[in-house]
Amino acid sequence: MPGETILEVKDLRKHFPIRRGLFGRTVGQVKAVDGVSFTLARGETLGLVGESGCGKTTAGRTLLRLLDPVTGGSATFLGKDLFAQRGEELRRTRKHMQIIFQDPYGSLNPRMTVESIVGEALQIHGVVSDRKERRERVQGLLREVGLDPVRHITRYPHEFSGGQRQRIGIARAIALDPEFIMCDEPVSALDVSIQAQIINLLQSLQERKNLSYLFVAHDLKVVEHISHRVAVMYLGEIVETAGSGELYRNPIHPYTKALLSAIPVADPTVTTRREILTGEPPTPINPPAGCHFHPRCRFAEDRCRDAANPVPVYEVGEGHRVQCILAEKEGGRIVEHRPPQNAPVEV
Repeated sequence: MPGETILEVKDLRKHFPIRRGLFGRTVGQVKAVDGVSFTLARGETLGLVGESGCGKTTAGRTLLRLLDPVTGGSATFLGKDLFAQRGEELRRTRKHMQIIFQDPYGSLNPRMTVESIVGEALQIHGVVSDRKERRERVQGLLREVGLDPVRHITRYPHEFSGGQRQRIGIARAIALDPEFIMCDEPVSALDVSIQAQIINLLQSLQERKNLSYLFVAHDLKVVEHISHRVAVMYLGEIVETAGSGELYRNPIHPYTKALLSAIPVADPTVTTRREILTGEPPTPINPPAGCHFHPRCRFAEDRCRDAANPVPVYEVGEGHRVQCILAEKEGGRIVEHRPPQNAPVEV
């Protein structure tokens, strides 16, 4: 079972400036992440789902400090302010948080051997200085992810299949014994049979090392299988969060219902009802006032469009939170008031 909280994110915002003209004048902002809050416990997997462009990957990369600076909000990792760290302090923290990239072909340097790719972090962080010891550590990591430590250690990325390359990426991610790993769609580029192997590997590593995962994905069935909790993201905001079983059994937000209804069922005798959304997804440059989802929602009311009094976050059950007025009908209680959209952004 998941343990104590190791990561707490509050009102995370990441906006990208739009620059035009000869002097690069800022004429707007792309609000990729616009007020995201969640927690992650030790040994837990939090699935983060949503359509392309909703800000899932940007949120994770901002937390890993791969995108700097943050526009607003706060994040506490292992009891320390993540965004206040600089220099050597940030370097020490980086040992405890890693990433598995989506593309197993583009995330590995084609000019480096497996030994160099996996062992680079060990050398940079001074974990081992002796070359022989570093090779032994790399061989042990390759063995952990199901690769041959003797035959594969001297090969280059182009000599491996997609699944094997992703195993190399996983070996690199666990090299420093991290406590938190962001899995950025780690199986989306793989065949279905290979996806199952990689998912089983991630779960096995989590059990042995008590790892915490932020699992970003589009495949809702994969997310249901691997996640303890699932957060649904729409246009830079998390609109619903619940335990995996609870969310798939009792979705409240209309967007969540539409996503789940799109899951194909491999049984021709079963008839499913699709929730068809009207309209096109809005642009993050100029998101709709109030609830971002209201232009596509058939349940929208006037208060959903009120930017001065945004829809609050309701709790409809243990750990089941929804940012939608439909939660009132489910007996939900308000647990978080959203700030007005014209409020100043902390920088």
